[in-house]
Amino acid sequence: MGLTDRPGLLRAQLDDGVALLTMDDPTDHNALSHAMVNALGDAFSAIARADDIGAVVLAGSSEMFSSGASRGVIDDLTSGRRDSSELLLPRLLLDCPVPCLAAMAGHAVGGGLALGLAADFVLLGLESRYCLNFVDLGFTPGMGTTRLLEHVLSPAIAHELLFSGEARLGRDFVGKSGINYILPRAEVMPKALDLAARIAEKPRAVLTALKRTLSIRRREAFESARTLETLMHTISFARWNQQARKQES
Repeated sequence: MGLTDRPGLLRAQLDDGVALLTMDDPTDHNALSHAMVNALGDAFSAIARADDIGAVVLAGSSEMFSSGASRGVIDDLTSGRRDSSELLLPRLLLDCPVPCLAAMAGHAVGGGLALGLAADFVLLGLESRYCLNFVDLGFTPGMGTTRLLEHVLSPAIAHELLFSGEARLGRDFVGKSGINYILPRAEVMPKALDLAARIAEKPRAVLTALKRTLSIRRREAFESARTLETLMHTISFARWNQQARKQES
């Protein structure tokens, strides 16, 4: 069905209707580099065409889910040298025809966390850290986080994290979120695979119809957020480049 490994970037495995995609770039802490983004895009394209897949689990290592956008991606985006395809990554999960589970056992930072939050089911590690650090990098949040974060956290907490860029442990969200499971790291992957297996047993036509219906609000939220985030980026990226030029002179 075309789902293949990308050595040094992405491992792909299919078992009883469950596609397990594991980001595997320890050197760059599973950063969302151009190569990683392309590998994820190819994998989800193959999944969309495969009738034998009923659920997708996206994972990283037990220590690091993803460190977010690589430096090269950030430089390309802020300078305008490359289009914003990386900022559209959440669409891979939102538009996937079958349910997606983000097994974020390890730390997730910036775009890495934004990617996981686009899943239909989100699993975090109690002892891992999670943050959206866009403001710490000098520009406004992207990847739909200005709206998608409110689907798993209250608006008050979501806005606090977006403004502060603060990292919080998974345990800090217990009882305060709509996150599906917050477990010890070692239990995140088994739980995700068990849930995915139970989902994948159902007829794919039923799953795709239900996924399309239940994801409508989040897909609409993402698209409306992207419009406003693009406007904010026009301002913040210009400032970011101005500061960079001052530092070089």
